[in-house]
Amino acid sequence: MVPAGEDPAALRSTFALFPSGVAALSAVVPGEDGPEPVVLVASSFQVGISLDPPLVLFAVQHTSTSWPRLKAAAETGTRIGVSVLGEAHDLAARQLASRAGDRFAGITTTTLDSGAHFVHGAPVWLECSVHSQSPAGDHDVVLLQVHSLGGAPGTEPLVWHSSGFRTLTPKVGA
Repeated sequence: MVPAGEDPAALRSTFALFPSGVAALSAVVPGEDGPEPVVLVASSFQVGISLDPPLVLFAVQHTSTSWPRLKAAAETGTRIGVSVLGEAHDLAARQLASRAGDRFAGITTTTLDSGAHFVHGAPVWLECSVHSQSPAGDHDVVLLQVHSLGGAPGTEPLVWHSSGFRTLTPKVGA
């Protein structure tokens, strides 16, 4: 065992051993040239936080430039679309998470009247509003309240593990 505070690289590589889903949180927000989609990609997304009210959560770094724009739009009533990405989205996930260029170029999306913005082909869609936000070290933990949902049960998820994208493979004989 290594004390967690002594070796940040060991902490990061150990955290990378925990597999997680990948979610794109997106909304159409006011921009300099009119409404535009803004996206934040999170591997810290969790479901099942609460059923009453229905809550999910994610963690966002304080250095994020997308979250302040999404949060500001949410404060004026715009909803956030959560697309839990599927196995076909490995390249799209990298593009959506990039800091340069048109993040949505070539990616098919849908926008609801609420402003919630979704990526096609995702196994899970959740239309959400911000329930609460709490500081947590160099991140904030954000609880989102789910208002509507959709799913494609036959679509396999994209998984983040060991600092890379993976897909699930069923166990032989399972």
